[in-house]
Amino acid sequence: MAESKTPIVEIRRVSKLFQLQDQTIHALSDASLTIRKGEFVCLIGASGCGKSTLMRIIAGFETPSSGEALMWGRPILGPDPTRGMVFQDYALFPWLSVRDNIGFGPQARGLPRVVVKETVDRFIDLVGLAKFANAYPHQLSGGMKQRVAIARVLANDAEVVLMDEPFGALDAMTRERLQDELLDIWQRTGLTVVFVTHSIEEAIFLSNRVVVMTPGPGRIESDNALDLARPRDVSSPEFNDIRRVLGAKLHSHHAKKAA
Repeated sequence: MAESKTPIVEIRRVSKLFQLQDQTIHALSDASLTIRKGEFVCLIGASGCGKSTLMRIIAGFETPSSGEALMWGRPILGPDPTRGMVFQDYALFPWLSVRDNIGFGPQARGLPRVVVKETVDRFIDLVGLAKFANAYPHQLSGGMKQRVAIARVLANDAEVVLMDEPFGALDAMTRERLQDELLDIWQRTGLTVVFVTHSIEEAIFLSNRVVVMTPGPGRIESDNALDLARPRDVSSPEFNDIRRVLGAKLHSHHAKKAA
């Protein structure tokens, strides 16, 4: 398998319909997306445009009604540790310590105790939580909980990290700090990240590509590669030029939907 030629994730003309009582909800329509290993891709769009549905299909939590979802050229048939998901509400086990939350996946896979410990230690250090290794989720701030959630996914040997508005519930300062930490982790590990956000600024600050989705039924309206040096300055003219372009694309869809 040549990683340079085969996309790590490929969505081919995927549609998704849900049945809600006597109503059919068309969440995605003919969506196609290719993601290469090591990319940081953000999905933006209005509420209900299918961003989370697309993420759940990549994760293997949902199956397409039509079309294909592939990882390394093979059909995604269900959840797999290689595709880890980080949610806005953290989804930590409240009865487990930070250490045990992070080690849950490796332990469940039957790895030797010494390997589990080495793995947990490495990722606790990576997210800067060594002093809180024995704390429980209720003893942590929101930002700390999200760092545990990220470390738990990484410790489970994820190749792709799927993040569904992971910083949406955090205050502005914590959000900015975690954005910087996530970029640092991404650059050091070579992970592939797919990140859903409502914030155009967050999408531009973090990603290599910003994918704009139309209001439901969700389609890929545009795929925008970002040619901006890092670290990025949200106040720079170049940054704000991109923000205006992407904002115009989003707002044009809102106007069409309302018309």
